[in-house]
Amino acid sequence: MNKIWQKEFTSHIDVDKFTVGGDRNLDLRLAPFDVLGSMAHIIMLSETGMLNKEELPVLWIGLKNIWNEIDAQSFKIDDDVEDIHSQIEGLLTQRLGEVGKKIHAARSRNDQILVDLKLYFRHEIKEIADLVSNLFDLLLNLSEQHKDKLMPGYTHLQLAMPSSFGLWFGAYAESLTDDLQLLQSCYKVVNKNPLGSAAGYGSSLPINRQRTTELLGFDDLNYNVIYAQMGRGKVERILSQAMAGIASTLSKMAMDIILFLNQHFNFIAFPSELTTGSSIMPHKKNPDVFELIRARCNRIISLPADIIAVTNNLPSGYHRDFQQLKSLLFPEIDSLKSCLKMCSFMLAQIEVKDDLLKDEKFKYLFSVEEVNRLVVSGMPFREAYIKVGKDIENGTFNPDFTLNHTHEGSLGNLCLAEINTMFQKIRSGFDFEKVERSYENLLNFDLSKTTM
Repeated sequence: MNKIWQKEFTSHIDVDKFTVGGDRNLDLRLAPFDVLGSMAHIIMLSETGMLNKEELPVLWIGLKNIWNEIDAQSFKIDDDVEDIHSQIEGLLTQRLGEVGKKIHAARSRNDQILVDLKLYFRHEIKEIADLVSNLFDLLLNLSEQHKDKLMPGYTHLQLAMPSSFGLWFGAYAESLTDDLQLLQSCYKVVNKNPLGSAAGYGSSLPINRQRTTELLGFDDLNYNVIYAQMGRGKVERILSQAMAGIASTLSKMAMDIILFLNQHFNFIAFPSELTTGSSIMPHKKNPDVFELIRARCNRIISLPADIIAVTNNLPSGYHRDFQQLKSLLFPEIDSLKSCLKMCSFMLAQIEVKDDLLKDEKFKYLFSVEEVNRLVVSGMPFREAYIKVGKDIENGTFNPDFTLNHTHEGSLGNLCLAEINTMFQKIRSGFDFEKVERSYENLLNFDLSKTTM
């Protein structure tokens, strides 16, 4: 099958291997989205008079058949084909004849890959958002369930003040709220249509870019055709930054859990089957899952810098450098989803210890509580601080272990309902349902509606 750009010459086999690289495997992820983009494009071509009334049904049915092959996992990209765009256009031409070549009118592979990537990223953002939502719900439930179980709070990894598991679980739930906000901001950048920008300079053909925007469920256009092309690399960087925010939360939580599982802490436990052993030490129960979450998420945190390193000094216009972004980003999308799934799986089975603060070594956690009691009784804070400090040094400090935290977000007032309200408000702002409706309409398009 010839390349869709091929004329009188073919590339040297070594050049072909080097330039295509692993794109065929990576492009399989884009296959359903290339079909959807092509469906929207041919409907628009028909409505603007560039396809006649007999050609649209033939092309649409051809694309629907390819969609069904993708859905049945029988679709592949041939070894002699450069990319997903070439494979689909080539299949249409083989099966339908010359009409198959008409789907490329007013398009370039540049805007095809742009729209494919945006549709793919929308899909992946939804999956990530769903997984974040699952973990958020679990953390909020754990916070409520364990709100009365006290634990030490640390600064500089030194004993600081009383905390609780309710406060700890709730902290990571609220962290995911901000992470979801960043992911939604990324979604708003992704959810703009670049189709019709062609090679980055538009087309003299009378296309209707608003129509493809509507058909594909985008919220808006990338209007300036040069900027639409400039979005390549920028969109990937913004998505990687949103992913890095989530990864940072997971990595920090994993580190806490690894510490809390340590025998010197012994705050939590997991069933033995969720840990791993040692080949030489029979007593070991290792937190390998959380160590791998920490390592994988730390790699994701570095992903924006990797993308910037590839794209930062490129001038406007398309460059083959962008091809490298797939191999950087696609595996890390999978990795983040895997980490989110495993966090939820593990935390659903966490065991939390009771009565931790009854241990004598934790009594100094209550020094600030004692200072505050003296302040409430009328003593200036600095004098109360000095008095309690001297009592500790003299060995006469005997704290009252009762706590009275009432302000918003404290031990006695976790504000879980308020945190949930924030999260759900952000979650509802994605409007994934609009995208699903647009795909359903494309895949079941009423061919009798076309005016040509």
